[in-house]
Amino acid sequence: MTPEQLQDVVRTALGAVVERGELPVEVPAEVVIERPKNPEHGDYATNVALRLAKPAGRPPREVAELLAGELRAHDGIARVDIAGPGFLNITLAQGALGKIAVDAVTAGDAYGRTTALAGQRLNLEFVSANPTGPVHIGGTRWAAVGDALGRLLSASGAEVTREYYLNDAGAQIDRFAQSLQAAATGGEVPEGGYAGSYIAEIAGQVVAAEPGLLDRPAEAQLPVFRAKGVELMVAEIRSTMESFGVHFDVWFSETSLHRSGAVEKAVATLREQGHVFEADGAVWLRTTDFGDDKDRVLVKADGEVTYFAADCAYYLDKRARGFDKVVIMLGADHTGYVGRYKALVAAAGDDPATHLEILIGQLVNLLRDGEPVRMSKRAGTIVVLEDLVDAIGADAARYVLARASVDQQIDIDLDLWTRKTNDNPVFYVQYAHARISSVLRNAADLGLHLGEAADVDVASLVHERENDLLRAIGEFPRVLTAAAELRAPHRVARYIEELAGTYHRFYDACRVLPRGDEEATSLTTARLWLCAATATVLRNGLAVLGVTAPERM
Repeated sequence: MTPEQLQDVVRTALGAVVERGELPVEVPAEVVIERPKNPEHGDYATNVALRLAKPAGRPPREVAELLAGELRAHDGIARVDIAGPGFLNITLAQGALGKIAVDAVTAGDAYGRTTALAGQRLNLEFVSANPTGPVHIGGTRWAAVGDALGRLLSASGAEVTREYYLNDAGAQIDRFAQSLQAAATGGEVPEGGYAGSYIAEIAGQVVAAEPGLLDRPAEAQLPVFRAKGVELMVAEIRSTMESFGVHFDVWFSETSLHRSGAVEKAVATLREQGHVFEADGAVWLRTTDFGDDKDRVLVKADGEVTYFAADCAYYLDKRARGFDKVVIMLGADHTGYVGRYKALVAAAGDDPATHLEILIGQLVNLLRDGEPVRMSKRAGTIVVLEDLVDAIGADAARYVLARASVDQQIDIDLDLWTRKTNDNPVFYVQYAHARISSVLRNAADLGLHLGEAADVDVASLVHERENDLLRAIGEFPRVLTAAAELRAPHRVARYIEELAGTYHRFYDACRVLPRGDEEATSLTTARLWLCAATATVLRNGLAVLGVTAPERM
């Protein structure tokens, strides 16, 4: 019995007490089920009696006694104790606890998935690096975390669209085109332009694709370098993301907002809301009415439309596409952007607390031999995604980037993450899965198989280490839901590391396969199911993080 299933049992028991008129309260939609810190206090605990005492007008222990009597009659519950002011400590019947293993194996890839966020339509925008160069290390963090978050939200029932916003308009694209032209013609890189061998590579590809380009006047070359250069850079970014296991449902072009008239329409919409004014020849959005530190320009005095105006159009476009909430992941250098975006949402007539969520991620540093790694061979002064993958591999890269809370700066020790030892967290987890796979292969060689779920003697799993493992497996659905609700993929990484450790302790204490002439027993089969259940959870947890679960290492 998983915590979710026990929650239903408690609610049903409470409903029976209420229906008999013994407790004048409404049955709550949710009941808190927790693991006691001390295993001697039972498998699970709930404070529901304390919560209902006041509305019921009864002492908490009296409410607890009513509920305990109902719970004790359930076949899956072995004991219910009342502790302190009215906590209920619940010990499951051994078969009920053991059934967690059967449930996990039977559900397979679906184990852990819930409907906790069902009905939510979310637009998740992440990475969104300018198409002027390869994805740098900061964007790489968002690629790993954003993709993991998208998988988590989907696993919890939300409808998620993963979106990449291409800032393919404006001055930085002009400088990119000028940098390509300079590389192709041997000219000087413009001030604020782009360097690195990738610029020469792309410039060469543009020239190869456009015969005679360099024979044209310089001013006629720039539009070609701009259009073709951006096209090639976007193609490279897309390829890089896909090779990193990150798929975007939508690649949205900023330029398309300008060409379609969406920017002008957004300004008109905000004007209708009464928040647009004109001053000093420019058009402004009065964002100070909504807590911003200053008002923001939409159209400059010279008629140039600002990035912020495009942001307004982009937000309105997302809402028009039917998303309930816009979730945006930004680097620490964009912290100042939060206030103006919230103001924009409010000016558009929405509630920023409901329709917008901005996650800010901290910096990433790479270390080798204790010293910072500062430069990419290809991109010049920055470290890019390919550098990290080349150094430690895609699995380790995704794992280390998703393993820490986004509000923490990460120092990635490249030496640590390439080791094939237990102090390397991703190796530790993957090795646990490979170890279980080996056990199951060896069992098959001995002619031992899981068999039918109905035939498993789960009540034979009575060892303390078996119970620890079963309870840990039962927590997985709640871990996924909490990680999704808190936007915290790192909780999954820490959980599967703990699960791997719990499995290793079980394996060291409980013999799984018979030795020599020993006969296999029903306990042998039950332990094989427990191994398979652990593998299922490790595999599903790694999948949420976009990391593989090898069967051999």
